[in-house]
Amino acid sequence: MNLAKMLRQLMWVLVAVYAGNAVAIEPFVVKDIRVEGLQRTEAGTVFSALPVRVGDSMNEDKAAQAIKSLYATGFFKDVRLEVDQNVLVVTVQERAAIAQITFSGNKSFPSDKMKEGLKQTGLSEGLIFDRALLDKAEQEIKRQYLSQGKYAATVKTVISPLERNRVGVRFDIEEGAVSKIRSINIVGSRAFKNEVLLEQFKLTTPDWMSWWSKNDQYSKQKLTADLESLRSFYMNQGYLEFNVDSTQVSITPDKRDIYITVNITEGEKYKVTDVKLAGEMLLPEEDLRKLISVKPGELFNRQKITESSKAISDRLGNEGYAFSNVNAVPDVNKQEHTAAFTFFVDPGRRVYVRRINLTGNTRTRDEVLRREVRQFESGWYAADKIERSKQRLDRLQFFSEVNVETPAVAGTTDQVDLNISVKERSTGSVLFGAGLSSAEGVVLGVTVNQTNFLGTGNRVTAQLNTGRINTVYSLSYTDPYFTPDGISRGFDIYRRDVDTSTLNTGNYKTSSYGGGVRFGVPLNERDSITMGLAIDYTQVELNADSLGRYVDFCGGNSAAGIGSSGCDNISLPATLTLTRDTRDNILFPNKGTLQRLTGEVTVPGLDLEYYKLEYKHSWYKDISRNVTLLLNGEAGYADSYGDGPYPFFKNFYVGGVNTVRGYDTSAIGPRITETSTSGRQSSFALGGTTKLVGNVELFFPIPGVKDAKQLRMSTFVDAGTVYGQGDPVSLGELRYSAGIGVAWFSPFGPIKLVAAKALNAREDDRTQILQFQFGTQF
Repeated sequence: MNLAKMLRQLMWVLVAVYAGNAVAIEPFVVKDIRVEGLQRTEAGTVFSALPVRVGDSMNEDKAAQAIKSLYATGFFKDVRLEVDQNVLVVTVQERAAIAQITFSGNKSFPSDKMKEGLKQTGLSEGLIFDRALLDKAEQEIKRQYLSQGKYAATVKTVISPLERNRVGVRFDIEEGAVSKIRSINIVGSRAFKNEVLLEQFKLTTPDWMSWWSKNDQYSKQKLTADLESLRSFYMNQGYLEFNVDSTQVSITPDKRDIYITVNITEGEKYKVTDVKLAGEMLLPEEDLRKLISVKPGELFNRQKITESSKAISDRLGNEGYAFSNVNAVPDVNKQEHTAAFTFFVDPGRRVYVRRINLTGNTRTRDEVLRREVRQFESGWYAADKIERSKQRLDRLQFFSEVNVETPAVAGTTDQVDLNISVKERSTGSVLFGAGLSSAEGVVLGVTVNQTNFLGTGNRVTAQLNTGRINTVYSLSYTDPYFTPDGISRGFDIYRRDVDTSTLNTGNYKTSSYGGGVRFGVPLNERDSITMGLAIDYTQVELNADSLGRYVDFCGGNSAAGIGSSGCDNISLPATLTLTRDTRDNILFPNKGTLQRLTGEVTVPGLDLEYYKLEYKHSWYKDISRNVTLLLNGEAGYADSYGDGPYPFFKNFYVGGVNTVRGYDTSAIGPRITETSTSGRQSSFALGGTTKLVGNVELFFPIPGVKDAKQLRMSTFVDAGTVYGQGDPVSLGELRYSAGIGVAWFSPFGPIKLVAAKALNAREDDRTQILQFQFGTQF
């Protein structure tokens, strides 16, 4: 009854408002329309809102409708209609417009970014001033400062009238100091010390890294995540009934210090007494049981329960059951503190993939993507094949993002579509400039590289690099799908000049010219064979400071004082490489292995008759989401098989940023002190025919840097050496080093910077504490 009375009163108020804005109008024919009071708004805006035109009949109903329409534009705060000798006079009073928005006192956020944020709330220069939107903007600015932990921040607005019915808006901001977490107290813990539980939290009290991580600044979202981490910690230790009872967050009156209290109930530890499988098990039960990691007699572990459910669901997904559901239901005995778990399996319907849809590949041809996809259209859904397809597309390095979705087909219960959306990245580059290496010095170069030539997936590279030691001119072309079965074919043409005068490995120069062809044959998803044959012509240039053994190789006789200016050699090296690669990413792997066995042998009957064998094994393990452990081992052996000696310029060398860091490039291994034909006495590293290298490295993100795919740090321990021809292999000859490094895949090429300490350097070893590479192309 009271509500009806209020509605009637409101109706009469509205009638009174509109009656006050329009005189009593007798019906008439509009002879003309005149608009008065406009300052900024176009007259056409008013005419378009009116329900009448010149020549139309005007009455009170149309007058009321006209007033409503003009108010609805939002441009006017007052509207009046009058009649002057059949001329309709529309008198309006415009609402003020925002001429400018300024800020004062804002140090944490730049003014242009703040203006962009206010525009999202509807407050922007040139728009109509609205007090309600201004209040909303003020609250949004306060919220942004609260997200930075500045709880004492204040925001005041000042409105300044300007000419032509405009206003200026100024936000006066006092940011105040950042509020810091002074204490986090967990009440109710009996089994673990407070320090152990706080290790599960990202939020922390101020420490030496807080200036970077900002983890001493309170955030409700961070606290919620930390409480879930605490819950997971307890439940993975057997505390099935663990509960967070309450949390209190208090702040001091000066809003500088924050105190957090978390009240918990641990409960008792529970043991698992039995594990069962139930439901519709389409696969043999013994196969599914192998996927369950939790065993009777163990303490309850929520992580193992979750992983077991996921493993069974994934296994069913590989058989086509895309919508399987596996739930672990506990049977809890609170008196004995035990729990039995039954995994209920609901496979759902078996589905197949109706269609594979590709989007986002504006430059790359569809066939380039489709040949990497292991799931077939009209084939049974296979989760492992879909995941493998995503990995293969990622490994192409053509796309910055690869997203995969499998929506159900409308109107069916046994069909899904596989939607693959990609975001293309720049695959071509023309680099002019300089690189810098601790071994090479300044490296000037031009590299034209296109890994996705004309969208075909073929790779074309032309390179010119000039350094103090190596000068390379090369042109290569690779077709990864020379045949539909995935056999690749590539061609290479090169010239390489080497000048070792600055390496302390014996003074000589070589110029090699050659070309070759290679084929790669995939054996399966992970394994491949690469075969190649090349022709190589090498000129060796010696001088008065060259070692005697180099002179002897080129036909001289150093013992008899007979020198040599050099020699020419022609060879046909054939290579065979077996590769197994399970890495999830080529540039910055997080898990998987890379194994490579390479054999090189020259065709007999020419100037050089030798063979080389090399083996590399790299194992990556993801310790956590962004922390990766690398164990790497390399071994090599080489020798001649004919009457001639093994070519010294094909020796293995160890030391430097890519092998054993902390030692000078190629400086580890046998050395010789020899007097040259000019009488100069020097100590040289000879290299060797047997190589051993080992590396242990832990990769982790740089604190505060989110993009761990492009930039990360590492700490490492290296070991390695080379042995001369005929020397026994002794582990006592290994050199060791340890240090830290930074790797960045920059737009200008990979950058590698390491600081290393040689741990057992000998007196004649050359060491380097800081080593780097910049702009090296690979």
